[in-house]
Amino acid sequence: MPPKQKFTKEEIVSAALNLVRKEGAEALTARSLGDALQSSARPIFTVFENMAQVRDEVKKAAEEIYNQYIREGLKEKYPFKGTGKAYVRMAREEPNLFRLLFMTGAPQVPKMDDLMRYVDTVSTSITDAAKESFEVDRETAQKLHHHLWIYSHGIAVLQATGVCNFTDEETDKMLTEVGLSLIKYMKE
Repeated sequence: MPPKQKFTKEEIVSAALNLVRKEGAEALTARSLGDALQSSARPIFTVFENMAQVRDEVKKAAEEIYNQYIREGLKEKYPFKGTGKAYVRMAREEPNLFRLLFMTGAPQVPKMDDLMRYVDTVSTSITDAAKESFEVDRETAQKLHHHLWIYSHGIAVLQATGVCNFTDEETDKMLTEVGLSLIKYMKE
């Protein structure tokens, strides 16, 4: 008979997610998670086979938090710019989750089109917002999305690593300036 579960999967993932939020992904070990649950590590393994499964679930939970940020960005007056601002805001407000999702290498180094799908499950919605905002074809919108993602990623990394801090207003201004310059160039 399998051992009785002391914690649910959701409770373990929630505790692991909070641990990563506070201390970073490298702090997530069986021992630290057991401590966070005020238990030994043993009950974790009545629900999960190994810590890799726990890490996978934490990453899924972090992706959902990221998607919430992007959905909020898509509700702004200028949805395309709103997603860039949301990306940077997540880096500022959730630096350890941002690092987990966007500052660790992919299993294989992807090309740019594949990279966008790898790092961004809502990539199509963002490209659609660029297409609508700037009244351009899908290819141009996708190119604009790629360029501004790289720019936004740079700002976000500066935020997440504590190298530099930007207000929402500063981020808005920077994204506007670069976005308008790019769209002018692409429409020429």
